[in-house]
Amino acid sequence: MTDPLAPALILLPGMDGTGELFQPLIAALGGRFELIVLRYPSDQPLDYPALESLVRQALPQTRPFVVLGESFSGPIAVAIAATNTPLLKGLVLCCTFVRNPRPRLGRLSFLLKLLPLARAPLGPISRVLLGSYATPALHQALSQAVAQVTPRVMQARLRAVVAVDVSQALAASRVPVLYLRASQDFLVPASASETVASLRPDAQIVTLDGPHCLLQAAPDPAAQHLTRFLQSVS
Repeated sequence: MTDPLAPALILLPGMDGTGELFQPLIAALGGRFELIVLRYPSDQPLDYPALESLVRQALPQTRPFVVLGESFSGPIAVAIAATNTPLLKGLVLCCTFVRNPRPRLGRLSFLLKLLPLARAPLGPISRVLLGSYATPALHQALSQAVAQVTPRVMQARLRAVVAVDVSQALAASRVPVLYLRASQDFLVPASASETVASLRPDAQIVTLDGPHCLLQAAPDPAAQHLTRFLQSVS
């Protein structure tokens, strides 16, 4: 039964932008909270400001909410939190960053324009995102999500990650922050969560056993921490 006192949970997806990979987490939460899963256009190469604008238009106007930014969407969630709107009660960041988590890539950003627009093979992507936690079901879900997004859009999102920096926005936010970190994240290093902690010393940093796709591979422990956080900000 949905908790009528708890804020709604707005789920902002990873780089695929489909929102479909939230299904394991949704099942683990068991209907206890109102969930709003947002989806990004799969055929429009939008940058962070444009995607943030789309998200803002979809936010609840009359009831409290918490925003969860997974991976690619972390900077969008942070930008929204920086406005400190009264209806926003908390910010959850999962395996994400406030600025380019791989700074060396920034110096090679011009190469992103030269990347082939053909779809990358899923095998290497799955190994990076799921590692040893991969299962046939997770691999299939990842494959189906990635297949919906044009290579041009993926390329644009990679360029956005290279250039992003919402450090000041996070420092300006006042809502409670929960950061879920994966113990075996081969994509976003631990330094990303350390940056969050330095900007918001009051943030809760929780490390869970799992890969970069933490909400997919470890939905139950993630749901437990989310439940406690949502109840604490009710």
